[in-house]
Amino acid sequence: MNLSNLRPPKGQKRNKRRIGQGMGTGRGKYSGRGAKGAKSISGYSKMRGFEGGQMPLHRRLPKRGFKNIFHKEYAIINVGALEKLDGDTFTPESLVASGVIKKLHLGLKVLGNGELTKKISVHAHVYSKSALDKIQKAGGTGEVLAKKTPAATEAESK
Repeated sequence: MNLSNLRPPKGQKRNKRRIGQGMGTGRGKYSGRGAKGAKSISGYSKMRGFEGGQMPLHRRLPKRGFKNIFHKEYAIINVGALEKLDGDTFTPESLVASGVIKKLHLGLKVLGNGELTKKISVHAHVYSKSALDKIQKAGGTGEVLAKKTPAATEAESK
């Protein structure tokens, strides 16, 4: 066998069809595009969602609500829930490990719903004013952790 003897299988190589090159090419006067209309013109591209002149579905459906693009998602825990848990020091990692919080998102936020009687130490990213007051009145401390950025949270999840 010699490399100069290699040939593609019969029928694999075909001549390129020259479209739009006149009557002699076998494709007719309009090259198979028809006489008139948008599709017959060079440079035609159908816009996304075009339904042949009918009002597109995304314009027929009603629009409702508002999506805040600056919304920050925090894992939330109330002071009353911390009261029921065992231990006196709570960090975001310990709460995730114990199963109280499923996902941290941008960090842990402590809210002031419920009563607090025991002295606890909480490490969280954000506190409500009432939550911090209740923790301090009970003799505990609330340490503020550095806030996470959305990019850092995304990198952690991968």
